[in-house]
Amino acid sequence: MIVQKQLNIPAMLFAFRGTVVPLILPHILLVATVALAITAVAELRPGLLPEISLAPFSLLGLVLSIFLGFRNNVCYDRWWEGRKQWGQAIGHARALAREIPAFLPDESTRRSRALRRVAGFAACLAAQLRERDEVAALAPWLPEPEAAALPGLRNRPAAALAGLTRDLAAARREGAIGEIMLQMLEAHVEGLSAVQSACERINSTPTPFSYSLLLHRTSWIFCLLVPFGLVGALGWLTPFFSMLLAYAFFGLDALGDELELPFGLAANHLALDSFVRAIEIEIMQAIGEAPPEPLPPANGRLT
Repeated sequence: MIVQKQLNIPAMLFAFRGTVVPLILPHILLVATVALAITAVAELRPGLLPEISLAPFSLLGLVLSIFLGFRNNVCYDRWWEGRKQWGQAIGHARALAREIPAFLPDESTRRSRALRRVAGFAACLAAQLRERDEVAALAPWLPEPEAAALPGLRNRPAAALAGLTRDLAAARREGAIGEIMLQMLEAHVEGLSAVQSACERINSTPTPFSYSLLLHRTSWIFCLLVPFGLVGALGWLTPFFSMLLAYAFFGLDALGDELELPFGLAANHLALDSFVRAIEIEIMQAIGEAPPEPLPPANGRLT
């Protein structure tokens, strides 16, 4: 996730890191090459190409921009929902880090074990969403017998929460906490489970393929044909303006692709590792151990 400070106008015009330009540069160069070839034929061999009005391209460009704007709004909603879900996960983790030590002041072993499960859940969920090794992410936070059983489990983040519920239920049976306290703590556990479900829904349900394919094809058709409409009015400037149009349409398309699945490692994806570290800091402080340092941005980017 880019955490770049506000840029001045020159820096904004020439910023390259964190943009979609590297992804769409081959597309732009191909459009420029086609536009240059069309312009050369039109200028050097007058009358060889048919004269095409710009009106159909204006109408097609307007319709395409509306659909691209709609798709980007949908994709941004998915990105923002993912950010809200991880914000809720941090909130629930902080609440548990505050309440469990207060409700279990004399249960240091159980308190530490329960809170470490919260950090393990966050690390495991991030690993699941980014297709990393879930066992390696969760095992350091669990007791050894439970860590050894992880390879045989399918839903490992849920296993961490199940262990937390068992710890709270055992404390209730032994009279360490009351019924109301148990309900308060379990509400945060349910909240973490709801975060997992929402993130899995976002990650496993992209926008409809046929809709995205239609926009991809229409963008290519428009950008490859628009030089025929521009060359009569712009002459040798046609390749330049064709590149600007290609940058706008392909850029919006590529940005939508990045935001559609927000949990990856692209420049504009969410900083899951930083969110997990924020939870680890809260948990380690709550159990009385030295917390790790927050993850610093690397070249203006958090991962």
